[in-house]
Amino acid sequence: MDHSVTKKRAQSNEIDMLNGPLFKKILLFALPLAASSLLQELFNSVDVAVVGHFVGSRALAAVGSNAPVIGLLINLFMGVSMGACAIISNHIGQQDDRSIRNAISTVQLVALLSGFFLLVLGQVAARPILTWMGTPPDVLDEAVTYLRIYFLGMPFIMAFNFGAAILRSMGDTRRPLYILVMAGVVNTLLNLLFVIGFGMGVAGVAIATGIANAVSATLIIRLLRKEKEPFRLHFDKMKIHGVELSRMLRIGVPAGVQGMIFSISNVVVQSSINSYGADAIAGSSAALNFEYYCYFIIQGFNGAAISFIAQNYGAGRMDRVHRVFWICMGSSLAFCAAFNWLFAWQDDFFLGFFSDVPMVHHFGAIRMHIVLACQFIASSYEIAGSSLRGMGKSLTPAVLTVFGTCLLRIVWVYGVSPVWRGYDVLMMVYPVSWVVTGLLVLTAYWLFIRKKRLALN
Repeated sequence: MDHSVTKKRAQSNEIDMLNGPLFKKILLFALPLAASSLLQELFNSVDVAVVGHFVGSRALAAVGSNAPVIGLLINLFMGVSMGACAIISNHIGQQDDRSIRNAISTVQLVALLSGFFLLVLGQVAARPILTWMGTPPDVLDEAVTYLRIYFLGMPFIMAFNFGAAILRSMGDTRRPLYILVMAGVVNTLLNLLFVIGFGMGVAGVAIATGIANAVSATLIIRLLRKEKEPFRLHFDKMKIHGVELSRMLRIGVPAGVQGMIFSISNVVVQSSINSYGADAIAGSSAALNFEYYCYFIIQGFNGAAISFIAQNYGAGRMDRVHRVFWICMGSSLAFCAAFNWLFAWQDDFFLGFFSDVPMVHHFGAIRMHIVLACQFIASSYEIAGSSLRGMGKSLTPAVLTVFGTCLLRIVWVYGVSPVWRGYDVLMMVYPVSWVVTGLLVLTAYWLFIRKKRLALN
């Protein structure tokens, strides 16, 4: 075993997860990670805002209705990148340079292959999925155009996200944030140029997003090419290592499948939203942006839970594992609730960034008051599930989340909504599913920790 990793941990961009106080380090890790995810989502938000103000409500609905579809098609691979982060973090905790090199070599090739697979899949599946969702005919063609152009940039999206996973495993969440700031500026300027300057509409915002993703991928690849060993990116050493791939998939695939089924349930909900017309689609799409912003706070602490717990679990530090869980859970609940309530309180002001149509505001406000105001509850199952994944246990939280969130939402759409009609009744599915899933996954976490403590005693 190679023990040189710990001698190289003093660089300013890295966080020592194995020693010293945890709270400040977790914040330094989680908040830049949340900001990075937020900036990625802002690519889509800027698209929505620009078309909403400069093209119209139908274009706004066309862009906004794609969010569940994009999530459906890429979530499996986002789960695999989560598995990659957990495995590399675990090897760092074990101080095993050789396994780190093998894992990173595997990650490189998986990112490349998955990116091109999604590029092809997006071209083939765009129209069938959007048609199945019941996208209104007056919105469908523009929605298909946006989705197909967006998926041309999938190799860049995968390159950035897998590259960022490598850096996160080291405790570095700041440099990916800096890269996304630069890419976000590019995206905004190109959106305005293509839509206002060239009148390109929906196609213009999709192209701008693709170019911004190419910028972020190029910058993170250049950064990893100059990284110290054993984290340096080597194109000539790209190879699938079976053991590392197996471990990565064991953690990542359940998380990814969970995300895919989660997205399927959201696609089902979106199809029900579509039945209320273009204004409901546009209002829901505008409100959904703020749910994403707040969810990325949870996601930041998810990433911290996975990386900190994986390193400490690999080093046999169970006392720190449970402390990481509590810090991530409390911080996620507090930060997410604060932003949930701020956005819901000032709903009219924030929805004004996306549209000035009264009925769009009406539907958006309903979603913000019911869904957004309760979103912090999702921290319960998200942080507990990520904590289990950091300890290599990914299937249990995935199954429980699929049951408690995904299946319940599908049952609600086809069983409850037809009986008690109303957009507000449809929106209630979210807080109900969060409470049920939180109880299930928290119970699984406590049982696993109890089992580990009994084994140690």
